[in-house]
Amino acid sequence: MRSVPALAGIAALSLMATACGGGDGSDEGDGSQEGTLVIWSDPERSDAIQAAAEEFAETNGIEVDVQNVSFDDIQGDVVNAHQAGNAPDLFLGAHDWVGNLMRNGAVQPIELPSDRAEELDETAIEAMSLDGQLLGVPYAQENIFLMRNTELAPDAPETFEELVETGTGLKDEGEVGEVLAMAVDQEGDPFRMNPFMRSAGGYLFGQDDNGEWNPDDLGVNSDETLEAMEQIAEYGEEGEGVLRRSIDVENDAPLFFDGDTAFFVAGPWNLADAEASDIDFEISAIPGFEDGEPASPYLGYQSFFVSEGGANSALAEEFVVNHVTDPEFVLDLYEADPRTPVQSEALESVSEDDPNIAAVADAAENGVAMPNIPEMGETWEPLGVAQAQIIGGEDAREALESAHEQIAERIGQ
Repeated sequence: MRSVPALAGIAALSLMATACGGGDGSDEGDGSQEGTLVIWSDPERSDAIQAAAEEFAETNGIEVDVQNVSFDDIQGDVVNAHQAGNAPDLFLGAHDWVGNLMRNGAVQPIELPSDRAEELDETAIEAMSLDGQLLGVPYAQENIFLMRNTELAPDAPETFEELVETGTGLKDEGEVGEVLAMAVDQEGDPFRMNPFMRSAGGYLFGQDDNGEWNPDDLGVNSDETLEAMEQIAEYGEEGEGVLRRSIDVENDAPLFFDGDTAFFVAGPWNLADAEASDIDFEISAIPGFEDGEPASPYLGYQSFFVSEGGANSALAEEFVVNHVTDPEFVLDLYEADPRTPVQSEALESVSEDDPNIAAVADAAENGVAMPNIPEMGETWEPLGVAQAQIIGGEDAREALESAHEQIAERIGQ
């Protein structure tokens, strides 16, 4: 699973699947074709999309071609295909692509009837909107949360200090080897660090009076962010040793599933392995600092976009308006790739059958939708490196100043 949202990529090879019967070749993905609705999806969800699209195709007397493209490549491939005049009609993507796609003129605004919009989570709709336009239709939410081994830690910690106290006690007793499994990595992981940075008062971008993200208010080198990262550093390699660069997305889950830690900063992509494991676990919100604000994880939204200028743009918009908002379609996608639905009826159905999904949704209560402005994509690397350096014991002010300068240059400040 990606530790941060996918950025622009290079053209990917695609498998072909049509309403008349899926092919098994490896031809490059084709763009929009008259009479054929072309949809780009990652392989994990293409079968579910194909099934729903076939019904839509039969109703409208067209064919549907669902092409498999690596999720990490879709955004960049769409921009390139749009410039070349052969973009797909529809594609699956993440909400934080909105700014870049809009800047490149690659997506078409969508008119979503009020009765359909009312069935979707309001924050999801806001996350998919920019400059007053809805640029995609969301179907699922993802957020990180705290997974806890209930045999080792029966009660959910209310604060990060309580988590550290419990985990340290277990480590001192030889019950575990790590206080917490949280991916920091040598290059940092701002996606996972965000709940703690915001709890301690730090921020990346400010917001204007209307709640819109303001790229001119870059807070990486602010006093608030400096104080936040200095507080976080107390739990780094030169402090408590709770946060360490040697823990990354390759070994964080094994630490938990092997019983070597009681606490794990996890995501929905870890649920299948958790449910298949021998660990008795529970899910709760990531705890914030005792003297700070509630921890605020980023909320990400998986969505369907309509390409600008596609040969079948009217049909594509009808598909996202009437099918992506349909609870049965959302449930089909949930079966293929379990993520919290943003359609109310689908969420209610899933929560009744799967209490873990309900717990994941509850853990997102204090979350914030990841900024969808184009400038967001330029922040991950510099901020991540700075955070990793601070966790490793380097001077927080120097690391943040360097990151701020790099980001400011990249976004033209």
